[in-house]
Amino acid sequence: MTGDTRADAYRPRRDRLWFTRSRGYTVFVLRELTSVFVAWSIVFLLMLVDAVLGGSLPEFAALAARPWMIALNVVALAATVFHAVTFLNLAPKATVVRLDGRRVPAWMIQGGNHTAWALVSLLIAYVVLRS
Repeated sequence: MTGDTRADAYRPRRDRLWFTRSRGYTVFVLRELTSVFVAWSIVFLLMLVDAVLGGSLPEFAALAARPWMIALNVVALAATVFHAVTFLNLAPKATVVRLDGRRVPAWMIQGGNHTAWALVSLLIAYVVLRS
């Protein structure tokens, strides 16, 4: 039953670039889109683990050395860093930490998160690069 009612007649225009009206919305959408590159990073890591365990590391290294694969992984690294930084910057809004009855300032939570991230990254870099 399709009657010609006012509800059928009115169709608001869809603004496909709604998120460009505000910096906060734009960062939100970009952070969500970077999840695709975070997922690619996980897939690439699993491919590496499979190559190491399966004995096909030379074939994986040949694939990883291709220019398009290097470019994809550089973009994925940049997107993953953006995703991590914006995610860690949101932590004070999502987590209320109280110390001695007072709320811990946002900069302390952000600083702690970024410091922990940097220390874990340095530890991983040390383990990987020491050989």
